[in-house]
Formats: sequence, structure tokens, C-alpha cells
Amino acid sequence: MRTESSFAALCGAAPVPASSGKTNRHRLSRGGDRAANAALYRITLVRMARCQRTREFVARQADAGHTKKEIIRLLKRAIARKVFRLLTTLAEVPDIADLRPARQAKNITLTAAANHFGVWPAGISNIDAASAETMSSPIPTASGSLRLDRQ
Repeated sequence: MRTESSFAALCGAAPVPASSGKTNRHRLSRGGDRAANAALYRITLVRMARCQRTREFVARQADAGHTKKEIIRLLKRAIARKVFRLLTTLAEVPDIADLRPARQAKNITLTAAANHFGVWPAGISNIDAASAETMSSPIPTASGSLRLDRQ
């Protein structure tokens, strides 16, 4: 997927010409991923009910003569465009190989962090702050296990 239009087609939110005679209109594609299309539809309905900007857009489109189905088609396409941008925009992630400098810059001790997150191993709850700072400190990892980090 290189373009937002291909993403919209994948989600079933790409407009398909459905004109006949003197009418010039579009409908949504019935192809694509049905779960993604359902998610876009649900987002559209929630935004139509809760988001003030979306409600103003719906009112403007209704005044322009669009039907509710056409307005939902327009909103789904706009939401697909926004989701594509969010998915493809590179986010800068700071290097977190060693959190020690960041923790020390904010003056957060290992004892305070461990007490805050409740990650001290069983049997080490009654230690003083001085000895806690010099010993290995348990730090939770993404897998939920504990790893030891030296001060």
C-alpha cells in the first residue's frame, strides 16, 4: 500500500462511480476488508453523534442536498485518509537502551520507582532506601517478567 487511495480501496471506502443518465453520483465499494469497513462505519457513527466539527460538516452537507448515505460515504473516506496518514507517518522514538540517565535527570530513585510500580520481589519489602539504591533493582519488561538492572 503506497497511497491513501489504495488503503481506502482495501478498507472498502473508495468511491465507485454509480451514475446513470443525468445523475452523477458515487457509492462505496462493496469489496475490501469488511472488518476495516465496519470499523470505519462505527467511527463515522460515533463522530456524527459526538464530534461537534463532524456534526457541523453533516449539517453543511445536508444543506447542500446530500443524503445521509452520501454524507457517511464522505466521512468514511475522510477517516480512511486520516488513518492512513497516522499509520504511515514515521514517529521519532527516543533511544531507551538505558533509562538510567533519564531517571537520574528527573531525580527518580530506584526505590521510588519500585515502590510506585510495586515491583519489589517478595521478601525485600522491609529494606532501607540506602541499601535499595545500591542493590539490583527489579524492572518490569514488556513480557511481564522482571529483569535486574545495576545502578
